[in-house]
Amino acid sequence: MTDKPRLAVIGTGNMGGAMVGRLRSAGYPVTAWNRTGERAEQVAARTGATVAGTPREATGTSDVVLVSLSNDQADLAAHEGRDGIVAGLRRGTTVVDTSTVDPRTTLRLAEMVRGAGGVHVDCPVSGSVSSVEGGTLTALAAGDAADVDRVRPILEQMSANVFHIGPTGTGATMKVAINTLLIAINQGLSEAYVLAEAAGIDPATAYDVFLSGATGAPFLKYKRAIFEHPDDNPVAFSLDLVAKDADLVLALAERVGVPVTQAQANRAAVAAALADGYGQQDISTMAKHLRELRSRSSRG
Repeated sequence: MTDKPRLAVIGTGNMGGAMVGRLRSAGYPVTAWNRTGERAEQVAARTGATVAGTPREATGTSDVVLVSLSNDQADLAAHEGRDGIVAGLRRGTTVVDTSTVDPRTTLRLAEMVRGAGGVHVDCPVSGSVSSVEGGTLTALAAGDAADVDRVRPILEQMSANVFHIGPTGTGATMKVAINTLLIAINQGLSEAYVLAEAAGIDPATAYDVFLSGATGAPFLKYKRAIFEHPDDNPVAFSLDLVAKDADLVLALAERVGVPVTQAQANRAAVAAALADGYGQQDISTMAKHLRELRSRSSRG
């Protein structure tokens, strides 16, 4: 027996699957659901989690439901309908949505959950799979402060920092702002790395220099292996998802009236990589795409 709350994880992709593993290692009972059932079965076999056939089933046996889905459509679909999260809610069940979605979608989901008697915490996370596994995520929690505090021990199993950003929707908004910067860092690193390499500097030396000074952000540290060996490391953040997040940035910027010329240029660069078939590859392969563009240019 355990006195830990029963958890559900809805969505066992890269991030959700890592969450299941981290929470199971901490002793939490976890029920997992994924649209592709085989993926949930694989995660369960590795972690000892239980597999549910629907989001409703997973929610109905859980005290706290963590949602980790790829986009607005998937998030809405998991909540809606007779087999969705909302249908399985018991009064007081807390839904912690870690997905990166439009803040307007977050408000809609929160209204659905609260209308069914549940509690909603808007809580995107910043970091990668390795951050989940190492417990070093940044959690951007929003909603009622008391609701955030109730799930804080769970979030702290995966996160080094749990911020209470403000009311519902501000967590999702903060995540869009973070991704504005993250996409820019990745594009800048890709260009600097390939530029130094093309000009004859040893790539490993160049990366050492990038890490040593003012440019040595945590992103550079945990992405080094895949930048240097792009074909030998798992995808953490696919360019398809980068494009989705870049669109969220541009949509938010338009709504609030902020000119984001760099974000627009970065979105165009990602679009070019997608057109060349890089959608399922990691964000770091923007560097690989730059090499391809340089090669094309040299061929005339």
